[in-house]
Amino acid sequence: MRTFLKTRNLISGCLLLAALFMLIPAASFADVAVSITVAPPAIPVYEQPICPHEGYLWTPGYWAYGPNGYFWVPGVWVEPPQVGVLWTPGYWGFAGGAYLWHRGYWGPHVGFYGGINYGFGYGGVGFFGGRWNGGVFAYNTAVMHVDRTVVRNVYEDRTVIHNTTIVNRTSFNGEGGVRARPTSDERTAMHEQHFQQTSGQISHERTAGNDHSQWASENHGAPRTAAMDSVNGRRFNQQGRVANGVASGQLTPHETANIEHNEGKINHEVAADRKANDGHLTAQEHRQVEHQQNRESKQIYNDKHNDRKEGR
Repeated sequence: MRTFLKTRNLISGCLLLAALFMLIPAASFADVAVSITVAPPAIPVYEQPICPHEGYLWTPGYWAYGPNGYFWVPGVWVEPPQVGVLWTPGYWGFAGGAYLWHRGYWGPHVGFYGGINYGFGYGGVGFFGGRWNGGVFAYNTAVMHVDRTVVRNVYEDRTVIHNTTIVNRTSFNGEGGVRARPTSDERTAMHEQHFQQTSGQISHERTAGNDHSQWASENHGAPRTAAMDSVNGRRFNQQGRVANGVASGQLTPHETANIEHNEGKINHEVAADRKANDGHLTAQEHRQVEHQQNRESKQIYNDKHNDRKEGR
């Protein structure tokens, strides 16, 4: 009798797995990485940091899944693997009672990403944050945050902005989430040559997974770091924490004032250096800026350490 029950359970499990695969587009088989029975949290609202280098492309933040549950991978500017490719974000899809993660990829056109509104040019279908003009990427300043003294190739197309009173933060496709199917153009893009995540993107996700403040179980859907200016770069929430200020419990009033003062000083010096060098920083000036930024971060750490020692 036990043998019969085990066999029946095994057959039922195989049938369920087969049903799940039947609901996934054929081109996606190799890209399905994780199957979970709990829905991912809503996509947090956050600001996009300024593009750090010309040619870098924005990859929106997303909820990944690890041994400790969902964790937020900050949105980040990255260097694409080659000229002419665009990033198709990954997405969670609900099918057959499970949430399945479809990995993102690089390709000549943006494919299907579940109809998820990630923002910053990724409104659910296609990408309106910029385009390649030959070997140069041009940024649409209507939806991308760029410094025109750093990025010269820009244009503005506000027709892609859809004003609405409802902010769609749903993080998955399927029943209970976004009900979207691939368009004909997206299906074509799905069959083009793709490049997987770069080593920097993989490292970026791994770092987020090891940070307790990024775990949904710890932050309840509000990660401490929502976006970063570059992989292993500055956490954009250093500025975001100033906006939250003392209310977040992360900074004292003294620390908030110090950051605002030092950020202003660094930005002023960078602007002056660029103006004196035809809009560019020399290698020595880059090192000087990095030194000042590191010194600022060290001061913040020391202030927090002293506050804890004194019981503040």
